Amino acid sequence: MILKNISYENFRNHRSLTFDPENGINLIYGQNGSGKTSILEGIHYCALTKGFVSANDQQCLTFETEYFLVNGNFISETERQITVKISYKSEKKITVNNSEIKPFSHHIGTIPCITFSPPEISIVNGSPMERRRFIDNSICQTDRKYLDDLLTYRRVLSQRNTLLAQLKENTKDQDNTLSVWSEQLSRIAAAIVRKRVGFTEEILQWLYGIYKDLSVLEEPSLLYRCSLGSIRKEDSEEILYNRFLQKYKDTEKTDIFRSQTTIGPHRDDMQINLNEKEIGKYASQGQMRTFLIALKLAQHRYFNEKICEKPICLLDDIFSELDTKRTEYILALLKTYGQSIITSAEKKTYGGINAISIENMKKENRR
Repeated sequence: MILKNISYENFRNHRSLTFDPENGINLIYGQNGSGKTSILEGIHYCALTKGFVSANDQQCLTFETEYFLVNGNFISETERQITVKISYKSEKKITVNNSEIKPFSHHIGTIPCITFSPPEISIVNGSPMERRRFIDNSICQTDRKYLDDLLTYRRVLSQRNTLLAQLKENTKDQDNTLSVWSEQLSRIAAAIVRKRVGFTEEILQWLYGIYKDLSVLEEPSLLYRCSLGSIRKEDSEEILYNRFLQKYKDTEKTDIFRSQTTIGPHRDDMQINLNEKEIGKYASQGQMRTFLIALKLAQHRYFNEKICEKPICLLDDIFSELDTKRTEYILALLKTYGQSIITSAEKKTYGGINAISIENMKKENRR
């Protein structure tokens, strides 16, 4: 996937700006607060219908404005032209090739992209929710059924939790109604967990290769930790369904007492190890940052294999805290990854990079 051009109106730092990147590595450099990250965020809106710095649409408005508009023109590897228009005035509207998209989830996967930003280190050392979000984001951009299952799971989970709260207040017949919701939840949970386990196994293989490419003498490992307990590679969706069904029966009294469903994909985690030690507890900041970069590069390869389309790379402040040798390795890899748009406080003089001053870009747009 290639971004041909994108324009911004009243979007974060930019009253009016047009950006025309090249097909390879594009480096936008300039002082902090000059609007570099805002350029990436607008592209992310076109891909995933929201920003990666802030999911709050109103916060993306330029000061004292009532609306913003982002227009992006993309071309796929099959040369399909895709025009995405994101507008916001009290509410968000998304138009793709002149057709309005509702719900927004139908757009996910049309413009595949991966991101890197320093706050995403929480994937490595933050709560399980951050790792679940990474897994879900990856699979949703490559598998429409998984996205539908995830949305259905959240709806059924909410309805089951509502019923649990009602049952705590009065002891009406729970066998009928609760068992119906438990059966539905078990079926969808099994599909989600099976897909997540498969993703964890596949992304780990790509991760091994990235570490080798980067000449990092450390061994990463990933383990999907399911609230069901241990899961074998050969466990089918049907086996997982029956295990969830039994588990929901076993935890029924606890769930009613707590008014919430205590097991399921919404409680799972992905354990990350480096040299057989949990990375969030034992690794240095440099090791964690290197792992996150490698994980994102592995995600790119996963996307390319699944959908035969190279995702756009949006990499915010990726060079911070990296030594020269590591930077060179990463840039060498990115040259084979399609289009990348990178931000940096300083200009980099490596070969094969389209370096763009954010201040010069603004001046060109004012002419």
